[in-house]
Amino acid sequence: MATRDALAPYNAKRDFKRTREPRGKVAKKGGNSFVVQKHAATRLHWDFRLEIDGVLKSWAVTKGPSLDPNDKRLAVRTEDHPLDYGTFEGSIPKGEYGGGTVMLWDRGTWEPIPGKSADDLKDGHLHFILHGERMKGEWLLVRMKGRPGEKRENWLLRKIDDAEAGSGDTLVDRSLTSVLTDRTMAEIEADREGTQSLPGAKGKTFAKKMAEAHAHNAEVTHKSRKSKARSTQGPLPRFVKPQLATLVDAVPTGNDWLHEIKYDGYRALIAVSGSRVELYTRNGLDWTEKFTPLVKAIAELDLPSALIDGEIVAFGENGNPSFSALQSVLKRGHGSQREDTPFHFFAFDLLSLDGMDLKPLTTMERKERLEALLADAEDPIHVSDHVIGMGEKLYRSMCEAGQEGIIAKRIDAPYRSDRTRNWVKVKCTRRQEFVLIGWTKSSARGRPFASLLLAQYEGKKLIYKGKVGTGFDADTMESLQAAMAQIAVDEPPADVPRVEARGAQWIRPKLVAEIAFAEFTGEGRVRHGSFLGLRSDKPVKAVNPERAKKAPTVETSIKISNRDREIFESGQTKGDLADYYQRVAPLMLPFLANRPISLVRCPQGRAKKCFFQKHDGGTFGKHVRQVPIREKDGGSEDYIFVEDAEGVLECVQMGTIEFHGWASRADADRMIFDLDPDEGMDFAKVRKAAEDIRDHLSDIGLVSFAMLSGGKGVHVVVPLTPGHSWDEHKDFASRFARALSEAEPDRFVATMSKAKRAKRIFIDWLRNQRGSTAILPYSARARAGAPMAIPIGWDELGKMEDAHPFSIDDAEALIERQKALKGWGFATQALPAL
Repeated sequence: MATRDALAPYNAKRDFKRTREPRGKVAKKGGNSFVVQKHAATRLHWDFRLEIDGVLKSWAVTKGPSLDPNDKRLAVRTEDHPLDYGTFEGSIPKGEYGGGTVMLWDRGTWEPIPGKSADDLKDGHLHFILHGERMKGEWLLVRMKGRPGEKRENWLLRKIDDAEAGSGDTLVDRSLTSVLTDRTMAEIEADREGTQSLPGAKGKTFAKKMAEAHAHNAEVTHKSRKSKARSTQGPLPRFVKPQLATLVDAVPTGNDWLHEIKYDGYRALIAVSGSRVELYTRNGLDWTEKFTPLVKAIAELDLPSALIDGEIVAFGENGNPSFSALQSVLKRGHGSQREDTPFHFFAFDLLSLDGMDLKPLTTMERKERLEALLADAEDPIHVSDHVIGMGEKLYRSMCEAGQEGIIAKRIDAPYRSDRTRNWVKVKCTRRQEFVLIGWTKSSARGRPFASLLLAQYEGKKLIYKGKVGTGFDADTMESLQAAMAQIAVDEPPADVPRVEARGAQWIRPKLVAEIAFAEFTGEGRVRHGSFLGLRSDKPVKAVNPERAKKAPTVETSIKISNRDREIFESGQTKGDLADYYQRVAPLMLPFLANRPISLVRCPQGRAKKCFFQKHDGGTFGKHVRQVPIREKDGGSEDYIFVEDAEGVLECVQMGTIEFHGWASRADADRMIFDLDPDEGMDFAKVRKAAEDIRDHLSDIGLVSFAMLSGGKGVHVVVPLTPGHSWDEHKDFASRFARALSEAEPDRFVATMSKAKRAKRIFIDWLRNQRGSTAILPYSARARAGAPMAIPIGWDELGKMEDAHPFSIDDAEALIERQKALKGWGFATQALPAL
């Protein structure tokens, strides 16, 4: 039997004045019970517990038990639990150890196989038989070999191949209710007092209880997306090597590119989680203390765990970002209060959020998520602005304003920790980094040197690149002279022609300077150079020549046949539709890419036979991809998805008009309420219904967005942080819709029945089931007039006379209005329970 000390770790981790978990006591008698508890804590997992020596020996199984003998599930050993814990089901308060919802998922008895015993655990393995309601037959626990310094015990849980074995995750996917109370996780979380308080409540009573259950989330409203104070914070993300841009000779053209200002400052990656902030240079140096005011400003935003890419700048006297001004500020020091800071941070990419790696997503989607994350940021924190297409116009404006240039980024490209041609830079003036290898003496009184000698590495060898003698003020010259005097040497670190080496004092190649210049001469020397400042954020060995490459062109290679075929009665052709999708693909891909989709195909036009298609029968091109998804019967089917504009156009080539998407990628990530009015209903009533639903969602802490469907209704879209199950997703949507229909039965209905929909609005929550789809933003509709689904601001909705104000003829207008919709459809928020 275990000693009393066996439960000391369990008791030490819990405040029993706050949690309803049982206090730990070792049982007097042993037994052979086992339980599994589904536990939605920081991460969803299944706690597997075996009764041994008067306590429950426990393991956290990260993905839940699998019936597949080939599937070895990680099971992390945790502290022993008291036997009384075997009947615990309910909510552990947030902030407490293991805070979250606990469901009694399975229970029964266990026994070692003949010839084995519980003592085998000491040797790192246990072979046993389960007699549970869900887990049955032979199972095996095996401890993995630990690594040096590893504190936790990692085990593997595996099903033995017997009559109870199976395949896939059917056990976890199909077992969604408690074996004790038959409740879902959502119902358990909503039952905060330990009893079922919501069943039986109807109409306004249900709506009131629902609002009360989530009053703690009410800080988030449709007027403010500001994050709620975080009682728990995720880990600080680790540094990631940044993506770098390739220098090119001209601005790339087409709507496949978005264009940003090239800021004249220090590249920085900011890791943040609530009040914790760390700031890194592009080479991973921790410069948090160098930019204290900026770090404080970011900490005040109370952001979730995120890794943000951007540029730190200071402004010069002409109002432009100035590297020289930034250098001056760093040299003289700066105030510690926010109002004193001369620093500004321009964020332009988001690499991770709430533990999710965003690098595989498209540039446009990462940018949209970044804008949603920093929607409430104020000076000195900014989101870098961008334009789609029209790069040449932005470039001319930047050059006329005396700025450095622009960065162009492929809209549909993932983030790569390398220098790529998916990011390119076009400079107004030539600027590069050089290694200082010496100085020439000055005959002028008070001037410590006449010029600096420059070099760059080509391969492993330093190559001389000329001199620079302007761009210094007195303070800069004095500080440079002091720095160079400490590293003076007798021999030149590079081969320098004798005539140019006359009167030179050499230094070790330790300092990197940024130089602006007109061009390189035929001998490879800098012409009309001007010193801008030293760069301590770049290692000397990385200073290589930048040679401008030819600007990339990204024209789709997809051939559209029968472009003149008329597919809408209003005259628009297949070619018109293809051109529309090519133009709006940058706006559409954040919602479409990498998501299982269903297509509405009308090969002969919208007035002829149209049909849904969700599987690829081999007729599409290489850009239309497939992902295997498990079906309800345990088998799997390949579903269609696309990653880029080429994939969209391949679908159009095959007669696609409409694109419908799942509410998920890997996990459910958005909830959709489709407001479907009865025939002939005044659209003003639909608008008012959408606004009221927005307010109800806001009351329970959820930000939502409006989309005109392109038909006769409005979609209310609720973006969500992935991590909850489909069962919880559907359950929440159903309860919310039914609560509204019961509260206002003369106005809303939550069932599909046409008879019950008379003079009412059907709140279609069925879009939120696994496998169901909804029309995607910017998708054309197979309807008269070639309309399309359009995201819209809440402030715009009241001005709309119907749900189809735009058609595929309006691509340019949609691109133009995109700026006003920044961050549409993205928010960091979890699904609350009802």
